[in-house]
Amino acid sequence: MATSSGDNPTRGRWWLAAAGVLLQLALGAVYAWSTFSRALQSEDSAFALSKSQAALPFSVTIAMIFLGTYIGGRVQDVKGPRVVALTGGVVYAAGVLLAGFAVDSDQLWLLVLGYGVIAGFGMGLGYIVPVAMLQKWFPDKRGLITGIAVGGFGFGAVLTSPVAQSLVEIYPKVPTRAFLWLGVAYLVMTVVGASFFRNPPEGYRVPGWSAPTTGRVVATTREYGQGEALRTPQWYLLTAILTLNVTAGIGLISVATSAATDIAGYSTAAAATFTGVMGLFNGGGRIFWGWMSGLTGRTTAFAVMLAIQAVCFVILPHAASPVLFAVLGALVYLCYGGGFGAMPATAGDFFGLRNAGAIYGLMIIGWSIGGVIGPLVVANLISGTSYTAAFYTIAAMAFVAIALPLLTRPPRPQAPTEAETQP
Repeated sequence: MATSSGDNPTRGRWWLAAAGVLLQLALGAVYAWSTFSRALQSEDSAFALSKSQAALPFSVTIAMIFLGTYIGGRVQDVKGPRVVALTGGVVYAAGVLLAGFAVDSDQLWLLVLGYGVIAGFGMGLGYIVPVAMLQKWFPDKRGLITGIAVGGFGFGAVLTSPVAQSLVEIYPKVPTRAFLWLGVAYLVMTVVGASFFRNPPEGYRVPGWSAPTTGRVVATTREYGQGEALRTPQWYLLTAILTLNVTAGIGLISVATSAATDIAGYSTAAAATFTGVMGLFNGGGRIFWGWMSGLTGRTTAFAVMLAIQAVCFVILPHAASPVLFAVLGALVYLCYGGGFGAMPATAGDFFGLRNAGAIYGLMIIGWSIGGVIGPLVVANLISGTSYTAAFYTIAAMAFVAIALPLLTRPPRPQAPTEAETQP
């Protein structure tokens, strides 16, 4: 595991990537929320929540991620990745465990506090660390490695959905009891993964590689400070792109299980399986689009992702065929995950890697904003078992959003001042 100071300074970096994926698998279990949402809405449970109430813990979780990534990004740039990731993992697991003690609808507040506020904050602390750390170890594979770094997050639902479904079937009256078992598992996974984290040594270079100066992807040779990045229009444009990509994809994710049942006639078990399988596309999209963005250009990749989602949401409300619904859902999940795979590399190309944790950590506000808007728009526009108004609204937002990446260009290089280069 130790980094060699001899002929191969990159030795061991793929083990760090594996540790990052293990951490993200636990954090990404949040994407299995639709399984819990359906159980909490059941009349047989002690909760019997409405759709809007059942969406609330998930929305708060996503909203809190930004606060965690903002603090975690700044601290890890100064103190290193291990302490931040370990803290995030412990806080995340503690929040999930606390949510397991909510027993009925009168304790919805406890579910929101534990799963939403505390676990969401811990998730943000942990999430940002491998994203920033691995870019520093893999400057030669920036798009691919950021896709892998967050790919585990997308794959988290693949592991969690079938387990969660089994647990809520054991505890149909109080499905939140599942969180007690899951919280322990998350604690073990996050602590083990984070224990290996470290930044590369000062002066680290990949032998035989230099930053590209021409082509579809050009990495800046300047290291922007957080304050300087915030003074560029590009930071706001990239954050807006991320926000709208999240709004579209998470709008489906938040109701995936019920939509599969109501629109395409999936059984309860099949809908849970669908949610788990879709996690493969969420995770795979992060790796695929992270890699693809290096070939097409970062902003072109985002325009394509938004266009695909817009078309899918127009068709989804009428996709009565289970196969068609699955194909459309897979495309949405693929593009939703792709935004998280491509955006860290885009930010790194635009603003440099030295302060990547702080700069991209702030951009995660787009995830939080989209994570609140998407589920609430969908939940409030669903009429019975009709999703037409909800999904058409998301489609319109995605169509309009296509213009943003087409208008976004890297900042013009300028000579930095000494103050501007400080994080």
